[in-house]
Amino acid sequence: MTTYCTDIDKQTILIEDIPYSNWEIELIRMNIPADKRSFRQELFSFLSEWFGPENKIFVHTSGSTGKPKELWVEKERMMESACLTCSFLGLQKEDSALLCMPLQYIAGKMVVVRALVAGLNLWLVPPSGHPLKDMQKAPVFAAMIPMQVYNSLQVPEEKALLQQIKHLIIGGGAIDSQLAKELKDFPNAVWSTYGMTETLSHIALRRLNGPEASDWYTPFEDVRIYLSEEQTLIIHAPRVCEDELRTNDIAEINKDKQFRILGRKDNTINSGGVKIQIEQVEAALKEHLSQPFLITSAPNEKFGEIVVLLIEGQIPDNIKTVCEQALPAYWRPKLITPVFQIPLTETGKPDRAIAKILAQQ
Repeated sequence: MTTYCTDIDKQTILIEDIPYSNWEIELIRMNIPADKRSFRQELFSFLSEWFGPENKIFVHTSGSTGKPKELWVEKERMMESACLTCSFLGLQKEDSALLCMPLQYIAGKMVVVRALVAGLNLWLVPPSGHPLKDMQKAPVFAAMIPMQVYNSLQVPEEKALLQQIKHLIIGGGAIDSQLAKELKDFPNAVWSTYGMTETLSHIALRRLNGPEASDWYTPFEDVRIYLSEEQTLIIHAPRVCEDELRTNDIAEINKDKQFRILGRKDNTINSGGVKIQIEQVEAALKEHLSQPFLITSAPNEKFGEIVVLLIEGQIPDNIKTVCEQALPAYWRPKLITPVFQIPLTETGKPDRAIAKILAQQ
């Protein structure tokens, strides 16, 4: 059985086969010139903060639905979250773990914390759309966003490495049906995560491939879930979050206490009294549009709000037919707007706030 080190004073970290103590990390950080800032230096800066006297760490939220927030999170609860993930996946000491996520967000920080508590061997790759591009060997464990996985699938060499990762978790955005289809026959475990900055990364996983594949997320041990009167998910996860967390995610819970997400409350368009879920419209169109697109809304005097389709590049000639065949009448966009590029946040999620602005121009 794997033992975890949650005493920060006793922790060391293994980075690309080289062990570092806390004092060695601080010495290295102090000797890196300010004008030579790199992803490696960002890591050592974070580790220096981790081994510092404060019991909290500063993080940013992604800002996918509005202005990014700044939060202070407890180191002790970050370690609890790391232990939950490592235990669920069965990660072992010296297993290689790929760090390819920005360190200002919780997802990147939590990869490092998992390495600290479980003794994983951290492999560094600066965040990019193709994290496997220059790698010769697959890591045992990797956490990626959907865009990184999608890009890797397009390159045969990268796809081969992706398939060799023993534990691949994908978070930071929805897994669409086409991506899920390409992953379902992978030989090793692939998981979709559910969580947010406030839950210190994820509190539930669902399998995307093999006989255990499911549309339902299984919460970690000690995590309890409920639905509000508005059918939004409420999370009680005392090991990682002191307070009960009320989300904006409209959800469904089954008899086994698993859940699935139907959409976000703030992604609901009320058009002429009919409530339309943005994610459901996007899912229905996904099979029919090859260009990147987003569904959003715009104010309207008659309907209150109307459905707006933002589409990257030139509007296809058959777009009206596509919408008529794929969507019920009340879901069909009343406005179709071409944009130079679909807005995304730094973590690759749709930037819903910018999309709304574009829809009104």
